[in-house]
Amino acid sequence: MMRRWQLGTQTGMSESEDGGNRRGALIGLLVAALMLAVGLWLAHDLTAASKMQDCLMSGRTNCNVIEPAR
Repeated sequence: MMRRWQLGTQTGMSESEDGGNRRGALIGLLVAALMLAVGLWLAHDLTAASKMQDCLMSGRTNCNVIEPAR
């Protein structure tokens, strides 16, 4: 809670206003993080699809991803 005193009057934010500002900022941060996650997932999927199309366009018939043995 931040309070400023000026010429005998109190100015500043009350507790309820301060909480609302933080809530809005947190919601904005969560939306931004969600958009980043969806963007990274989409970029990964598009890259994989592009590699598959490149393989198929080169005339190969076995374009499956080979998983290494563990």
